[in-house]
Amino acid sequence: MKSREEVFAILNTKMKKSKFRMSIIILGLAIVGLSIILLNLDSKDKVISKAQFQQLAAFPVPQPTIQYGFVLDTFQVSRDTIQNNEFLADILLRHKVPFADIDELARATKDSFDVRGLRADRPYTILATDTSQAAQYFIYEPSVFSYVIFDLQNKTATKIERPVSTTVKTGAGIIQSSLWNAMTDNGMSFELAASMEDALAWSIDFHHIQKEDRFKLVYEERSIDGQPVGIGKILGAYYKNVDNEYYAIRFENEKHAGYYDLEARPMEKAFLKAPVKYSRISSRYNLRRFHPVLRRTRPHFGTDYAAPTGTPIYAVADGLVTKRSRTRGNGNYVKIKHDDVYQTQYLHMSRFAPGVNVGTHVKQGQTIGFVGQTGLANGPHVCFRFWKNGKQVNHLKENLPPPDPMPAADIPRFNIVKAEIKEELDQITFKNFSSKKVTQPIEGADDAPKEQLGSL
Repeated sequence: MKSREEVFAILNTKMKKSKFRMSIIILGLAIVGLSIILLNLDSKDKVISKAQFQQLAAFPVPQPTIQYGFVLDTFQVSRDTIQNNEFLADILLRHKVPFADIDELARATKDSFDVRGLRADRPYTILATDTSQAAQYFIYEPSVFSYVIFDLQNKTATKIERPVSTTVKTGAGIIQSSLWNAMTDNGMSFELAASMEDALAWSIDFHHIQKEDRFKLVYEERSIDGQPVGIGKILGAYYKNVDNEYYAIRFENEKHAGYYDLEARPMEKAFLKAPVKYSRISSRYNLRRFHPVLRRTRPHFGTDYAAPTGTPIYAVADGLVTKRSRTRGNGNYVKIKHDDVYQTQYLHMSRFAPGVNVGTHVKQGQTIGFVGQTGLANGPHVCFRFWKNGKQVNHLKENLPPPDPMPAADIPRFNIVKAEIKEELDQITFKNFSSKKVTQPIEGADDAPKEQLGSL
């Protein structure tokens, strides 16, 4: 048995060890607490630092204005548009560029961009570091798709193509007064109407469309910097006329491109139905027509399409230009041989298209001239004449040859494209449409004059 002193000694030792452990625990807790305090102080410092940064960032930082690849803030900038009968020299002389330098610039840049190609109403920009000195750059925009930088010091011209993005969109409409109204009332452009006509021109007579005809489109919209600048390809089109339905599916590969129906038959025929768009037939083929200028009865061997002066005239089929001339009766005219059977003739042009000469091969839809009223004509139109085996005939009554069919090897790929586009077309819904009738007319239809029916 331990003595009392031994027992106290053992208890004292245990108490010392316990105090030591307690001291270690307290010291540990103190270190942890101090760390937390330091971390909090660091966090507060960070918060303060971030707040100070945000306060500094609140001050406006000027962003440089960059256009055409230049920081415009470093230049004196002048903007305007080309005026009628205004030449490059007229513009640059106002900006202190010597005439000798302008002449040298025109000669040096002729192959890059001929300055004679400047067109009225197109915008331009002048850049100068000091308006008391000669300008340094002349920037001309021939279209929304490009611009030309003339370096006035180094006598160079560089054409820059703007990057264009393409998105796929859909549209639909029901005709109440005209195709134009149906397009614009449903948020589509007149340019899209022209593209739709290109896709369906061989199946639909757009000179005789009817009220409550309806259409759907899958098409490409082109844009630059997020702003729409035009229409790309029509990928698919649907048109219903009375009880007839037409589909046009665009298909292209490395060999050909065009529109086909659901059975892979080409929509494109050997001949277009008319040589001009947005026109009306003002006089038909008639062997006993009263001539409005000569004031007597004489045969009219053509079909007259009335359209504004300057409207493009298209070749209705591929062929070779055999005549490009002018006579008292025909005015300016072009005649095209398409094969050993068919020829076409286009009369009363205001002018010929550049590059269209005797011996020129032209493609279907290519512009060969522009509507006018030269020769014996009492208004702007094109008299379209159609020759078969050397005799003039009424082309509207001709059973013209069919186009070549799609190659069998392309049909499997076409069927894939067709399925995708047709599904998208079928999912498009008409605005204000019910299965029985149009429950609510398209806005503005009641105000449209009735004579607009069937017109573009």
